[in-house]
Amino acid sequence: MTDAIFSVPVPLNEPVWSYAPGSNEKLALKKALAEAKATEKDIPMYIGGEHVFTAEKAAIRPPHERKHVLGYHAKGNASHVKQAIDAALKAKAAWEAMPWQERAAIFLRAADLLTSTYRAKMSAATMLCQSKNAFQAEIDCICELADFWRYNVYFMQEIYKQQPLSVRGTWNRTDWRPLEGFVFALTPFNFTAIAGNLPTAPAMLGNVCVWKPAESQIYSASVIMEILEEAGLPAGVINLVYVDGPTIGDIVFKHPEFAGIHFTGSTGVFQRIWKTIGENIANYKSYPRIVGETGGKDFVVAHSSADPKAVAVALGRGAFEYQGQKCSAASRAYIPKSIWKAVKAHLLADLKTMKMGGTEDFRNFINAVIDEKAFDKISGYISEAKKSSQVKVIAGGYFDKSEGFFIEPTVLEVEDPHYVTMCEELFGPVLTIYVYDDKKFAQVLDLVNTTSPYALTGAVFSNDRSALALANEKLRHAAGNYYINDKPTGAVVGQQPFGGGRASGTNDKAGSMLNMYRWLSPRTMKETLTPPTDYRYPFLGEE
Repeated sequence: MTDAIFSVPVPLNEPVWSYAPGSNEKLALKKALAEAKATEKDIPMYIGGEHVFTAEKAAIRPPHERKHVLGYHAKGNASHVKQAIDAALKAKAAWEAMPWQERAAIFLRAADLLTSTYRAKMSAATMLCQSKNAFQAEIDCICELADFWRYNVYFMQEIYKQQPLSVRGTWNRTDWRPLEGFVFALTPFNFTAIAGNLPTAPAMLGNVCVWKPAESQIYSASVIMEILEEAGLPAGVINLVYVDGPTIGDIVFKHPEFAGIHFTGSTGVFQRIWKTIGENIANYKSYPRIVGETGGKDFVVAHSSADPKAVAVALGRGAFEYQGQKCSAASRAYIPKSIWKAVKAHLLADLKTMKMGGTEDFRNFINAVIDEKAFDKISGYISEAKKSSQVKVIAGGYFDKSEGFFIEPTVLEVEDPHYVTMCEELFGPVLTIYVYDDKKFAQVLDLVNTTSPYALTGAVFSNDRSALALANEKLRHAAGNYYINDKPTGAVVGQQPFGGGRASGTNDKAGSMLNMYRWLSPRTMKETLTPPTDYRYPFLGEE
């Protein structure tokens, strides 16, 4: 019991470690990688504070080394989903009643554990099970996840501080309640930080969650639960289950206590979920919150005044970091003829220096795509492009899955700005470029705006301010995260809240106060200090 009004630490973005040769952090990470590869983990589900193992298990293998087994994860079924929901609802009353500062302390401690004790272990897990190089793992599973936890705690405090005005004789208050029921977090393979944020953002506000990660991210998801348990998260607040989508969806979306979904994944899956929720709307105690970030067909458009080297670096990094498996990855580019020769030369020179291989060799910039399904899809697009008379494969084009799911960074130059790889999301290391007449910059901006149903990220390069002003206006609704003279990836929590519109999602901006509001149901309270004792108003009297 306390009479103090607390303030949480002001958040600062977690510094990115360099992992330079000979550094202590590089030595610690290499040790963690070796230990993880030498030990086959047996990974349980986490339900109501219990570690649930099952007789049926599935092997976890690095995408870049298919023959190696990192461990096995339990395989759940419908009964485990029901147990997870029951555990969440059982934990709800006590968790909701816990003073907010006590909830905050759990996630602040989790952030500090992540960035100290668990730093090497978490990075190694993400590098191995999701095939990320050391830098991509560092900015994802360490820095961004810690930022989510610290900034969201701060946003929670700032929301709770928002209170209405009160005139003399009344005291007006807002009670920032969590939702009734449970929140379902459905998380992707490509960012451990997103996987950690989707269940914890609602949870820190007093909600309880059932969490289903992508199967290819289970290995690092289990480390997140280890951290949360050590940080003091009560049993049942977040329940992690490994069940196939149709099985869990059939139970969750028919449950009367379903309160909302926090989702990152494909547009098709999200649209089916939305439809299913609509079909079941009469079953729910309250209208569920639907928050989702989905696909993207992210663009880079250059003006003739742009610096060719800056454009080339943005294309190389934006398209090929983490093998293009980012919702924000540059996948289509529009380059004016006057600078194309220089951009192309710089880009091809950079690509020649990008080594491809496993994540344990820190010299490799490019690693494997996540699984065979992704490999077959992406390589299929490349194979078709090789056959087309309208396409030039100007870099890459090689792929092989004998040892791991490796696809070379591939650059296509197309004559038709509506060629399939300019329009459809590939989610892999393929960049398609359309070269345009310098005089048609304004028309190209219209083309950029209308080619894709998505509106997630995009970038414009120019040293002409009037050209930038024109682009900013014409592309106002083309991207939720819009970059000027920078690549369209790398949003930082607290600096560039992330999310897009159109077919890219609900644009509720993960890593901002806007997202946190979605998991609250405010109660307005008015207290009259001296209530009236006579119903009569003055107007009732006669002259």
